[in-house]
Amino acid sequence: MLPGQPPTFRPPSASERPWWWRLEDASGEAVEVAGLDDQRFSTQGDAESWVGETWPDLAEHGVAAVTLFEHDRRVYGPMSLSA
Repeated sequence: MLPGQPPTFRPPSASERPWWWRLEDASGEAVEVAGLDDQRFSTQGDAESWVGETWPDLAEHGVAAVTLFEHDRRVYGPMSLSA
């Protein structure tokens, strides 16, 4: 890279990836799970696919339910992760 040249890749901003899940324990409190609680998505479908693929890992880390948000707007949830 040349001096003063901007990097060719930058992480997307929150406005470019507005969809995210709040991970919750059985009492409804937010749960932090390293590497999983900070995921953001560009579409609702991407967010729903992700939770569909990772729910067993989430449940293993004490996540009992998830709530979907677009920016600060709650879309739906809490949705239980129990089978």
